[in-house]
Amino acid sequence: MLYDNYQSPWLAEEELRILQDAAERFFEQEFVPHAERWREQGKVDRDAWRKAGEAGLLCAAIPGEYGGGGGDYRHETVIMEAQLRAALGSWGNQVHSTIVAPFIYHYGSEAQRQAWLPKMASGEAVGAIAMTEPNTGSDLQSVRTTALRDGDEYVLNGAKTYITNGQHADLVIVVAKTDPTLGAKGISLIVVEANTPGFGRGRNLKKLGMPAADTSELFFSDCRVPVSNRLGQEGRGFVQLMEQLPQERLNIAQAAVVIMERAVELTLDFVRDREAFGQKILDFQNTKFKLAECKTHALVARTFVDQCVLKLVEGELDSTTASMAKYWCTEKQCEVVDECVQLHGGAGYMDEYEISRMFTDGRVHKIYGGTNEIMKELISRSL
Repeated sequence: MLYDNYQSPWLAEEELRILQDAAERFFEQEFVPHAERWREQGKVDRDAWRKAGEAGLLCAAIPGEYGGGGGDYRHETVIMEAQLRAALGSWGNQVHSTIVAPFIYHYGSEAQRQAWLPKMASGEAVGAIAMTEPNTGSDLQSVRTTALRDGDEYVLNGAKTYITNGQHADLVIVVAKTDPTLGAKGISLIVVEANTPGFGRGRNLKKLGMPAADTSELFFSDCRVPVSNRLGQEGRGFVQLMEQLPQERLNIAQAAVVIMERAVELTLDFVRDREAFGQKILDFQNTKFKLAECKTHALVARTFVDQCVLKLVEGELDSTTASMAKYWCTEKQCEVVDECVQLHGGAGYMDEYEISRMFTDGRVHKIYGGTNEIMKELISRSL
């Protein structure tokens, strides 16, 4: 372990440590052997979702009556951290289990919960959320996709892009304008099932990093869905998004911390073995000082997000603090990984080395979930 005398306070329960061990074993046995092939094909195998569901690793925080694990956010984050430590880059479960499933659970009707959540927990159905559009990113009030009511149906028209799980998704929560004249108050969340006429998938987009995480364009052309597929009240979509964003941003911050910790561990192993000018690279003062800085950043970030986890579980994590965590941890992640790449020398630039992949895979953390520039804007409003 990177730290000798620190353990996350939220991880004290034996149940969570048992889940941690089980998740680590699952990823090592079921995912790692296929990781290279998945990177090459641009997505995980569809069957990987079913295997994860059978292992109880999907929708861990959803109550058992809907097929979930009956846990809370701590259970989800144990699974996420185990996945990252297995050097898997990204797999869309963070969207599936910690974003899509909670939206359905918190805002869906009983019929919607019963219809969709058990399938998501088993891996029979994969979830996605379609926010970003070709001309709209962090400013969700400006989405142009419309869902106009026609009797007992909504007719969706528009395009979404950069959608995680877009190629595999069976259920897509679409952020759309049900009243384009009302701005944020005209936004609703509509669930579109993938077999609906008028729904189409575009390219599986090539990215700088995370090649095994399918990321797609989605299209809606006179796509008709029942009004009963709306989550909650019409026009409440923007409020619902704002209510759930603190958890999403904390999840990104936690991923950044795991990446920092893993990068330092990998680099320590590397510099202990490699020599230059007749001595170990670790013996150079510059190496020791740089790694001392990196370890400090990682531990400070870890203690910050751990406190945020405790607040989230108690329902007390506010948007400003979550924005602080997302902004600061992802900035430090990129700084730390960059230093670790440098200490690897030429090897750090080679794709076959895990540190190189961490550099490219993790760069998006400063962008999605709201760019870090937007995080600063949100934090400044509390001054």
